[in-house]
Amino acid sequence: MPTSTADGLRVPPGPPLPKALTAPLFFTNRRSTIQLLRRRYGDAFTIDLPVLGRSVIVSSPALVKQMFTAPGDQLAWRDSPLGDMLGPGSLFSLDGPEHLRERRLLLPPFHGARMQSYEAIIAEEAHREIATWPEDRPFPTLESFMRITLNAILRTVFGAEGPHLRRLAGLLPGMVTLASRLTLMTALRRDLGPCSPGGKLLRMRAEYDAIVDEMIDEALADPRLAERADVMALLLGAHYEDGSAMSRSAIADELLTLLAAGHETTATTLAWTVERLRRHPWILERLRREADGGDENALRMATILEVQRTRPVIVATSRTVVSDAFDLGEWRLPRGMRVVASVLMVHTDDRFFERAREFQPDRFVDRRPDTYAWIPFGGGTRRCIGAAFAHMEMDVVLRTLLREVDLETTPVRGERWRSRGIAFAPADGGVAVVRRRGGAPDVPDAAPVGERAAVGAAG
Repeated sequence: MPTSTADGLRVPPGPPLPKALTAPLFFTNRRSTIQLLRRRYGDAFTIDLPVLGRSVIVSSPALVKQMFTAPGDQLAWRDSPLGDMLGPGSLFSLDGPEHLRERRLLLPPFHGARMQSYEAIIAEEAHREIATWPEDRPFPTLESFMRITLNAILRTVFGAEGPHLRRLAGLLPGMVTLASRLTLMTALRRDLGPCSPGGKLLRMRAEYDAIVDEMIDEALADPRLAERADVMALLLGAHYEDGSAMSRSAIADELLTLLAAGHETTATTLAWTVERLRRHPWILERLRREADGGDENALRMATILEVQRTRPVIVATSRTVVSDAFDLGEWRLPRGMRVVASVLMVHTDDRFFERAREFQPDRFVDRRPDTYAWIPFGGGTRRCIGAAFAHMEMDVVLRTLLREVDLETTPVRGERWRSRGIAFAPADGGVAVVRRRGGAPDVPDAAPVGERAAVGAAG
């Protein structure tokens, strides 16, 4: 039964379980637990979640729209676990006017000509990495895609090259993975010495800050800084409305945010794409023909949208009630309660997508998905700032893959989901078997082979 109080507050019903019992359920089988509760209680139910606390989980576009469009003085991003990991200057730590001010500075590089200038770098990284893939034997693609997306972000976002590229490539994969795991394990964040998880992360962060500080010094001394296209160069030249510049610490936090938000998530979606296409040969063949035919990418983009729908890497996003009460559907929620949108539950509901559990990219060919039913990037003013960049990157990498190798299909059952902290990845890493198309391609010489080797070792 729903809980009502004398002051008119009314929250959805939910399982009468203490946090001590829900925590093991969510850490061991988050997806199945949510699916079970959704079948029992419907589009909104209340549960005491680890890290987030007392929460209402919603799974209909109507309720999601209310959540994403609510004024900031009613629902706020407040107390994001990711913000704790990325620093006080991160978009994940900021809210209200501060968040919007920072967001305005970060938007320009992810739109228009500047973003288009990144395509050649991404194609180069994809080409170089795919050239190393073995033929005629199974191998997991996830780590390979992680190297592509890491290199692409280090070059386009950080403007890193030479020693800085090698040092960041050696440091950041492990740092981001550890931070992702500690996001949901608050008890392990304390610095109990250099061997403790929290201690390791703090020392990694100190090393990262030192590298970025060196890069900023070098960038400010570069007479051609204004001509550079990377995001760091843009931020160094950007100013807030009052004329002030971003601080060094804020730049370091935002660069790390862009890496954390766009590195593992994009790579994981690409691994899921391989996993899905190997089990849908009729779609794979059409994609090959499209890639060979020129610049057309309608089916390729539809496939990426459908992978994100059926295999979302991030399965939930949340807000906190900051007003005395917040009206959500028929409910009236109290201050401090979390509202959590279940991405997976919305995406796999037949009410919102015909035959929702089937992989059907054609549903998105020349059709934009509904803003509140397709939500892998979140929504509202908190929608992922790099969404357009991520789609461009996945399009370029998938096009390169289709043109350079033939992906062997398989009748084997699809890979299970595996939690990597915040993100969900294919359990076996998106296994592929490939053959070269027209001979093995040469590895381009635009970036030193030694730099690629350093990034490869970091993966």
